[in-house]
Amino acid sequence: MRAVTITEPNQLSVREHPDPEPGSGEVLVRIHAAGLNGADLHQLAGRYPAPPGSPPDIPGLELAGEVVSNGPGAERFQPGDRVMGIVGGGGQAELATVHERVLMPIPEEMDILAAGGVPEVFTTAHDALFTQAGLKMGERLLVHGGAGGVGTAAVQLAREAGARVMATVRNPDSRGPVAALGAEVIAPEGFAEQGPFDVILELVGAPNMPENILALAICGRIAVIGIGAGAMAEVHLGALLAKRAQIYGSMLRARPLEEKALTARAMERYVLPLFVGGGLAVPVAARYPLDEAEAAYARFSEGGKFGKIVLTI
Repeated sequence: MRAVTITEPNQLSVREHPDPEPGSGEVLVRIHAAGLNGADLHQLAGRYPAPPGSPPDIPGLELAGEVVSNGPGAERFQPGDRVMGIVGGGGQAELATVHERVLMPIPEEMDILAAGGVPEVFTTAHDALFTQAGLKMGERLLVHGGAGGVGTAAVQLAREAGARVMATVRNPDSRGPVAALGAEVIAPEGFAEQGPFDVILELVGAPNMPENILALAICGRIAVIGIGAGAMAEVHLGALLAKRAQIYGSMLRARPLEEKALTARAMERYVLPLFVGGGLAVPVAARYPLDEAEAAYARFSEGGKFGKIVLTI
């Protein structure tokens, strides 16, 4: 099979690899599409190695495709079924083995290429907003970085749950599209003046943290799932105490199988029906064929995009 391959830090190419064989409880998936995510850039730079059991040199945290064959004990899906899911790595390839418990069926109404940009961002957003931060109907949510993949997913999920959503978007060209998803859109500067917020979804990183605490409502929650702009922040603990606030951190990639399976079942129960009903969509900024992976990574690195960058395979 052919796959995007990290040959050394900051160097990648498309190379041949042996076809993988499904193990116990796994299925072999022929991949049609795979979304790019910030973790892929960190892995390419040598800062975020794949977890044990995942290909160390093939990036890709999400995929969509068709089941080719089943390993021993795998019975949930059959050859030909359309599936999507999160993987620890190896998603940007022609083939991948995935445990059946972390896969989800692709709804008939969903384009399989768009599905390649669903699992990572919608699972991340749903887990952070609802499982961890407990966002409720009528609460105010602030999404930092509302134009990216997780940001656009979070805006839509919160809107569907009846929350009032505000999003910071730096690129003026992306503000209109994010607003169309259901958010009141503002520039990042001075966001604390728009508070108080019950929940803040932090996709940017450390520079926002001091103001995040100032912008929180009493008993507010901050869910940190992105640190691209920095990982070290100084916070006012007195303000945190006075507001009885909570800060959550989340990372999906290194979670054990049992926990990843739980997030997949939550997606099937609460999120996929919204795609079927037309309440959710996957904004795709650009699609690139596998052979143009370097160009896809370059486009992702530029920033300022609205929605996902997806490799088609």
